[in-house]
Parts: sequence; structure tokens; C-alpha cells
Amino acid sequence: MRHALITAGSKGLGRKVTEMLLEKGHSVTATYRSNAESLRELENKYPEQLQVIQADVTKKDDLQRTVEQAMERFGRIDCLINNAGPYVFERKKLVDYEEDEWHQIINGNLHAVFYLLKLVIPIMRKQQFGRVINYGFQGADSAPGWIYRSAFSAAKVGLVSLTKTIAYEEAEYGITSNMICPGDIVGEMKEASIEAARIIKDKRTPVGRSGTGEDIARAICFLCDENSDMITGAIMEITGGMDIIHRFR
Repeated sequence: MRHALITAGSKGLGRKVTEMLLEKGHSVTATYRSNAESLRELENKYPEQLQVIQADVTKKDDLQRTVEQAMERFGRIDCLINNAGPYVFERKKLVDYEEDEWHQIINGNLHAVFYLLKLVIPIMRKQQFGRVINYGFQGADSAPGWIYRSAFSAAKVGLVSLTKTIAYEEAEYGITSNMICPGDIVGEMKEASIEAARIIKDKRTPVGRSGTGEDIARAICFLCDENSDMITGAIMEITGGMDIIHRFR
């Protein structure tokens, strides 16, 4: 049984990814920061497959403990899904950011991935198999400016390069490294199905419906598949054609 470690897997996009991985037969270690209750239903349904751990991705010790507990219970880590990522929802320019906000965004979106890769890649090398999935944003591959999102965009653009570098460095060990870039998926749509989204028309999105957590989960499960080994270093946009970063000027 393949084992997946996903950060912030208790709610939102992460919840849907956790759910689909379990449905497809993976065992999963999912972290949460403050809300364990949202995973109780899945814990009851998949008691042998799911492990839930409280962790703050901005804290190195929490990441170390998470990896140790995943290995202690399941003995392997095949897929690392870096779903967690702090975000400042208030729209404000760089000069208006507090230093603590800047550091939290960079630490949670970039440094946390570095620490987890340092911990998990040696495990994947021994297995001769691994799948690393990071999250970006529309256009991250070309390093665009994103007004009011300076810290988040800086971290994710840095993560693009890290994603591709790991793809080159670890290919010989059967490890792939890719990034998915979700579109404007908000509110209840983060945990919604594609079927539910098709009922509600979305004029902002060229395909005519909102993106959903299922869209993201399907892409991640595809990239985690054993036969997806030819896909590495890829930056996959799942936006429905929406131009997200240029909506606000």
C-alpha cells in the first residue's frame, strides 16, 4: 500500500485530496493546525489507513515529528503533498506588510517544503520511488508580478524553481516533482465535487463553472500514480481558463 503525507489535509482542498487518496487505496498521514474534528468522519471510515497529526508547518520540530510518526506507523512515505501554505487575505502592497506576516508566508510556503524534502527524500531514495507535489498559482512558472500578493507570489515562484530542481536531482531514484496551480477556488467549492459545480454557472470562468477540490484531487492522484513517472518538473495549471492574477490592477 502506497503511503501519502499531506500537510493541512483536514479541510479545504487538502480535505478533498485526503479523501480521494483514501478512496484509491492509499494510506494517508494528514496534518491539521487547529481543526481535527473535520477529519473524524474519515478516521472512522478508514481507521487502518488514516493517521491525523497536529502540526504547524512553520515550525521545523513539528515537521520532524510528523515524518517520524508517519514512518513509525506506516514504514514508508511514497507521496509528499505540500498542501499547507499561509496566506494573507487582505489586499495590501509590499510596504504595508508587517515583518511577521512576510516571514510567516515565506516560512510556510517555501521553507517548510525545504525542511520536508530534507526529511522525506532520503526515505524515497531508499524506496526507489517518490512523488512530490507542490502548490503554486496561475502564471507562477513565468514569475509574474501579483499585485497585493507580494509575499505569497515570491514564495511560490521560488518554489517553482525548487520543484524543477528536485525533478532533475532525484529522477535517478524514481522520484518525480511537480506543481499544481489551482484557480480561484473559494468557500464551499474547495470541498465540492465537479458534479456539484456544474449545476452552478460561473460567468467569471471561461469553462463556465467554478473549480473544485475534486479537480485538484484528481490531478494530484494522477501525478502520484506509478505510471506518471514521465511527468516531472511540470507546472500544471487548473484554472478553467481564468486569468486570476490580473483581476486587480
